[in-house]
Amino acid sequence: MSLYDPEVVQAQYATEAGLQARRSVYESQEGEDAREVAFRAIAAGRPRRVLEVGPGPGELSARMTAELGAGVVALDLSERMVQLARERGVDARVGDVQSLPFEDGSFDTVVAAWMLYHVPDLDRGLAEIARVLAPGGRLVAVTNSELHLEEARAHAGVSMVGRLPFNRDNGREILERHFTTVEQIDVDGWVTFPDAEAIRRYIRSMIVIAEAASADRVPDYVGPVRAGTRVTVFVARRA
Repeated sequence: MSLYDPEVVQAQYATEAGLQARRSVYESQEGEDAREVAFRAIAAGRPRRVLEVGPGPGELSARMTAELGAGVVALDLSERMVQLARERGVDARVGDVQSLPFEDGSFDTVVAAWMLYHVPDLDRGLAEIARVLAPGGRLVAVTNSELHLEEARAHAGVSMVGRLPFNRDNGREILERHFTTVEQIDVDGWVTFPDAEAIRRYIRSMIVIAEAASADRVPDYVGPVRAGTRVTVFVARRA
């Protein structure tokens, strides 16, 4: 199974359980929070009309509305994520980044946080993003390195090398096919998994459902494990 298999993505985001389990890992975050770095990058462009694709439960969309005074539209394939975002007061709609239901130049900013690696036809999705951006508009995209949290995943024999279609190492090259300039901001830190069960919970929550059985490989004696967070924020500008 792959990160961009539509059936896998639909199943994983039909509920918020897996997402919440993965997010709980960062409660022990050491170092700068990539979410704050991304928010500063968004704010730097003084956005007025924002599209967030793949918003999940809508926290970032709601924050952009409240703190930046921007008009935000959020688009997600998951009906459950759209429901949760709407509960936060977000103008959230079911839709696909590969076929955006908006006119050319409708937004000055598009945000894609930890979602481009789920897009089956990434070039098509990025072409759509570029199309709906006004001249000079910006895409803020967040992704991970293939080595993100590898110290924990190694205990389950799970590697993401070669399995993350849009990542820290190839993201700039991919974005440069569609945007004039691309800035890369790497944000590294650490989290601590206190014991073997914490690693197992994380493995079971991973988007590639087949990995769930790998959680049982984590030995009981493992822990605590300090694992590196390796996140990148890309800021791409349209001509």
